[in-house]
Amino acid sequence: MQKIILYTALFFLAFVSNLQAQENDSIKKLSFEKQAKLIANEIENITTSEKKALKQEVEAIDKNLANGKITKEEADNQKMMASQKRAQKIEEKVAIEHEKLEQLVKDKVEGKIDEETKKGGTFIVIGSSPNDSIGKNKTEINLTAMKVYQGEEDKMKRLSKRTTSQFVFAMGLNNVITEDENLDNSDFRFWGSHSYEWGVTGNTRIFKNNNLLHAKYGLSLMYNNLRPTDNRYFVKNGDITELQTGFTKFKESRFRNVYLTVPLHLEFDFTPKKFDKEGNPYFRTHESVRLGIGGYAGIRLKTKQILRYDEDDQCVKVKQKGDFNVSNFNYGLSAYIGYQATSLYIKYDLNPLFQNNAVDQNNISLGVRFDFN
Repeated sequence: MQKIILYTALFFLAFVSNLQAQENDSIKKLSFEKQAKLIANEIENITTSEKKALKQEVEAIDKNLANGKITKEEADNQKMMASQKRAQKIEEKVAIEHEKLEQLVKDKVEGKIDEETKKGGTFIVIGSSPNDSIGKNKTEINLTAMKVYQGEEDKMKRLSKRTTSQFVFAMGLNNVITEDENLDNSDFRFWGSHSYEWGVTGNTRIFKNNNLLHAKYGLSLMYNNLRPTDNRYFVKNGDITELQTGFTKFKESRFRNVYLTVPLHLEFDFTPKKFDKEGNPYFRTHESVRLGIGGYAGIRLKTKQILRYDEDDQCVKVKQKGDFNVSNFNYGLSAYIGYQATSLYIKYDLNPLFQNNAVDQNNISLGVRFDFN
């Protein structure tokens, strides 16, 4: 009887292995554009599923809070832990898909992928697409926006939808505004402190037959870095966090906060109405001047201080992790103005950086952002 069970198990494993091998072979036989589309769809599915899971977890926590099973402080901590968990999963899973995409592009360049058809051809776009006209049978793969367009008709139909999506990347200068002071007297290096942000947004045209007003919303990771002046670093003394002179000469002193944020803007898009070959009107976005005003709210995922200095002819790098009394949530106002995919932005936190310091310091950043449609 044991032999029968063993042989059955071995047969089942061999059968499953054969099915997986057949599936991998069938994927490899797909054309370059179809494989790229599968990867892009998987990235979108990852983000959607993790956001849905996070929403369910937050609803469960709110329910426990409403029923008196946990305190508000416990609820906030559980929400922060759930957000960190989901954000980490998104980063890990998306990183795997990016590696697949990079390998796919490499195989394409090296001629290892056989295309299904030679009728129209395939071309790759990095950044904003130059125009709508790509030909009836041609395929455009926009790596930056993670989109694949199967011919001109498909591209025009998808880009002129009432709701479109974009990949957003922003970078710029970061600092704080201290109460009763200005940036000229800042405790942080003006050119050495930076902010980075990346994520996805949705863009919905508010009026059916007018392209001016759009609702812009999404989910993004924001990295705010501060580099203190005069060889100083942050020290946590109880509920207070203060800058102190370094215990040695620092080669680098950097203070970083990472947030998972939800931005929301009212966007004015001055892209004019267009007409197709039959004279039917349609609307596009991100092809002219754009102006966005709104705000954002988020949760702090982690805080880290990085110190580098020389000791005994060796370079020492220290990473200090903790809350440093930084506010667990951030919210503020933001605005941007630009042309097509590129715009200048400014963001200002309405909440103080530290929870209990006697003098409020509010984060501010400005720079350039790219909305790849």
